[in-house]
Amino acid sequence: METRVLELRRNVLNKNDELARNLRARFQQAELLVLNLVSSPGTGKTEFLKKTLTALREHGLRVAALVGDLETDNDAHRLMESGAPVRQITTHGCCHLDAGMIERHLEGWALEDLDILFIENVGNLVCPSNYDLGEAVRVALLSVTEGEDKPLKYPGIFNSADVAVITKMDIAEACEFDREVAEANIHEVRPGMTIFAVSAKRGVGMEEWLAFLLELQSPQSRYVMAIADAGRRAVIS
Repeated sequence: METRVLELRRNVLNKNDELARNLRARFQQAELLVLNLVSSPGTGKTEFLKKTLTALREHGLRVAALVGDLETDNDAHRLMESGAPVRQITTHGCCHLDAGMIERHLEGWALEDLDILFIENVGNLVCPSNYDLGEAVRVALLSVTEGEDKPLKYPGIFNSADVAVITKMDIAEACEFDREVAEANIHEVRPGMTIFAVSAKRGVGMEEWLAFLLELQSPQSRYVMAIADAGRRAVIS
């Protein structure tokens, strides 16, 4: 039974990786920057993304979002307040998004008419690490309410990410959150990872994050192309 389960899992992941490669080729052809946002539930991912979408639209960029949830379309409606086109992916119990879901929900969108596409993954720090969605950049979010050792507890998701964002910095002192320790733990799992510390509610750190995105958005960006060409570094446990 164990052997059959492992074989099935490999087949599922192999099929996903093939679809992801096709998606990545489509995104590159359309000169579209795609980011996959992953975190545990309650990290403030939706508010962070809404503020990001709003600010990028003010900079004249054409942005959109796909948002994954087990049930409800509440987050999609919140993101629509930014004015950006948003599509909901309801997984009905599935703990992650996969490349097939992304492919299906892109139908009817002219990718060449977008500059940046954000994928808000299902709140989970385990399964999403194994599933490449064709993105150029994977962003792992960690809130100050979760503690500094989250990267050590869930090394797979942080090791497979390209960027880390520490959220809710406006309440860091109240949570007795030690930013230096958290960043040291992130670097222990993924040495040299780019880290942003933000408060979407107060605007803290958002300018640096937006400047980073504006730099990455250029199709000529070496950083984006290097990541995209290398493909995902998914960790299969």
